[in-house]
Amino acid sequence: MPLLHVVVLLGLLSLQASCSAATDTVSPGNGLVGSSSRLVSNNSKFALGFFKPDSTPFRHTTSNPNTYLGIWFNKVPKLTPLWSANGDSPVVDPSSPELAISGDGNLVILDQATKSVIWSTRAITTTNDTVAVLLNDGNLVLRSSSNSSDVFWQSFDYPTDHFFAGAKIGWNKVTGLDRRLVSRKSLIDQAPGLYTLGFERDGVGRLVWNSTVEIVSTGQWTGQYFSLVPEMIGAVMPTFKFVNNDQEVYLTYTLHNNTRMVLTKLGVSGQAFVGVWMDGLQDWLIHYRQPVHQCDTYATCGPFTVCNDTADPICSCMKGFSISSPKDWELEDRRDGCMRNTPLDCGSGDDKTAGPTDKFYAVQRVRLPHGAETVQAATSGDHCSQVCLGSCSCTAYSYWEGGCSVWHGKLTNVKQQSDGSDDGNGEMLYIRLAAKDDPSAARKKKNSGIDIGAAIGSSAAVFGLMVLALIICRRKGKRFARSRIPGIAQGGIGVTAFRYADLQRATKNFSEKLGGGSFGSVFKGYLNLSDLFTLVAVKRLDGNHQGEKQFRAEVSSIGIIQHINLVKLIGFCCEGDKRMLVYEYMPKHSLDVLLFKKASDIVLAWNLRYQIAVGVARGLAYLHTGCRDCIIHCDIKPENILLDASFVPKIADFGMAKVLGREFSHVITTMRGTIGYLAPEWISGEAVTSKVDVYSYGMVLFELISGRRNSSQVYLEDGDYSEFFPLQVARRLHQSGETVGSLVDANLHGKADLGEVERVCKVACWCIQESELDRPAMAEVVQFLEGLSEVDVPSVPRLLNAITGGSPASVYYLDSGELVLSDKQSE
Repeated sequence: MPLLHVVVLLGLLSLQASCSAATDTVSPGNGLVGSSSRLVSNNSKFALGFFKPDSTPFRHTTSNPNTYLGIWFNKVPKLTPLWSANGDSPVVDPSSPELAISGDGNLVILDQATKSVIWSTRAITTTNDTVAVLLNDGNLVLRSSSNSSDVFWQSFDYPTDHFFAGAKIGWNKVTGLDRRLVSRKSLIDQAPGLYTLGFERDGVGRLVWNSTVEIVSTGQWTGQYFSLVPEMIGAVMPTFKFVNNDQEVYLTYTLHNNTRMVLTKLGVSGQAFVGVWMDGLQDWLIHYRQPVHQCDTYATCGPFTVCNDTADPICSCMKGFSISSPKDWELEDRRDGCMRNTPLDCGSGDDKTAGPTDKFYAVQRVRLPHGAETVQAATSGDHCSQVCLGSCSCTAYSYWEGGCSVWHGKLTNVKQQSDGSDDGNGEMLYIRLAAKDDPSAARKKKNSGIDIGAAIGSSAAVFGLMVLALIICRRKGKRFARSRIPGIAQGGIGVTAFRYADLQRATKNFSEKLGGGSFGSVFKGYLNLSDLFTLVAVKRLDGNHQGEKQFRAEVSSIGIIQHINLVKLIGFCCEGDKRMLVYEYMPKHSLDVLLFKKASDIVLAWNLRYQIAVGVARGLAYLHTGCRDCIIHCDIKPENILLDASFVPKIADFGMAKVLGREFSHVITTMRGTIGYLAPEWISGEAVTSKVDVYSYGMVLFELISGRRNSSQVYLEDGDYSEFFPLQVARRLHQSGETVGSLVDANLHGKADLGEVERVCKVACWCIQESELDRPAMAEVVQFLEGLSEVDVPSVPRLLNAITGGSPASVYYLDSGELVLSDKQSE
């Protein structure tokens, strides 16, 4: 090839490479057309261009016709928009967009065919010689081409749902510019949503719904962190800076490692979260959420819904209502909630004088809706219901302890409560329904039985038991010919099917309440079993959906196994929508009563505490390895450890349990359990194993030692986490010459076997290690506690060490005794 041809060829190749290379600048006559071109920041971290959110994962959503201009992480393969310019004015197919510098110097999005302006920066420019540059921090700036410090507009002043490092969230008191995060309408619709997160002029940050309802606030700045957000401090936290002067009030932050892809976002459903991109997972690892529970976000499910953090999905329609738009719900846009199946009568029938035929449906243990109206004149529940029926707009009422509240219009922010809730057990809400939708009327129709397909799994014993339950349910309308219960339906598995009338009589119409469990109440009763009157505990499961879920979970797990350290299921009742479980009676009640209740005059001696620790370990070891299937309890805590007359512990409440076939080692499931006992895997959304029970068990061991809740304010004052009891224990084990005697419950007055105390301390610290691989199996724990194996001194768990700056390990914050995972540093 002649030399001239070679030179020309190299020149063409060089020209082609320079033309195809990504640039960080839009200049006059050199813009972006369609989705094939983009800007890339000089450090290659951020990209800007046109994109269409992916709608393929959604069953109810067809192809998405909308195109947006946005910024995302350039090297993250999963498109995650961080900022969008034209969220409320997308380019709709078949139009094709173009990004250009207009004649007046503004950055604009044009319809390529008509050249009409779809979006503009609308900046007041002093020159038309401008360029738009994507900076290394992700900020898109419109500035003079000759003077880079002459900035006319920047995307950091108009944030959407992502908080960029280096950006400001807050007010400019001089210009009135308000920078705040705004949620998106849905997972694919970039229009503004209902939730905002920003700072007011008083220097307090607030998460707000629909510009009217405050969900959470930061409190005042203390100099290092906000008073209500002490988790802002710590070795692994970014460096925060808060400014509040005459000119402006804002919060900003810088990352310790600018190469990390950190997502700080306000989600569609109003939950703020922080995540880190993990190449190994090829996904975002979410390590911080606020509010921690989705149902604590106001109106996250929309009107006429019930939110339940332990359910999957968490949102469900109230009785008599149906989802307004399945398509929108799938995209997490639930602002329209649910709609009524049948219009209310409100006295509109043929007989105008008869009054409305509407009925009320009771929903137990809920957080009451927003916007209650108090009726002082109503002095009884019947009077309260009549007040509601007297108004066509009244949709619900609640009556308790002499107080009557009614609601008009939409019912929002209703949450199903459980005994683990910080808000208590909740109230009773009576929802107004058309007579046609009254469940009591529906029960007169033929019962189609229980769908047990999802509950039986791979276990033949579970299958047999659930078939038995199905048979009994289908016989709900028939009278049993025998007056005595035993032997009616045992099926060879030792579990009896009871009639509702017999359990009602045995509990004296459910008059002696022992306490509450997940989704139900427990009552004391007497049953004639094998010609002997026996004390039993009858759990009445409340609520149709959740009661059904717990019924299946408990029967399919504890119903087929027997162990001295597992509460015995004697039988069940399944008639119509009534679900009840009958257990052996535990005269010493639950462990939390003896450990934490001041009214209790019993102080558990150390030998009893050690006996309880060993017994619970044996019970869990049996669940994990001794059954045909591995059973993960998922909610180990003192409330679920019952004690018989000899203080023998028995694990109870299997309503959240997961049955896992031996061919599987992990399971992906919704977060369940109780704050303070949750393993980090739950928070990060990883697949979980039986090691989540090991972590919870370790937290219970700490409470057996101290006699106090790990989350007690005695240990968590003024944001000083160094007094957090598990951290005290871990550090004491590493202090030479120090004993663990001072850590023991003061009520024992030093009467404890220090060798056993030290052993329990070591085991507890091993159990709460950050990585599940570092935690022992429960079978190993039994050997340690029984002295069959020696237990080494554990390292201080990285999660505990990080909260006081001892290690650049993995913790984001500590809340009510809950250690919440930050960065697992697995890359």
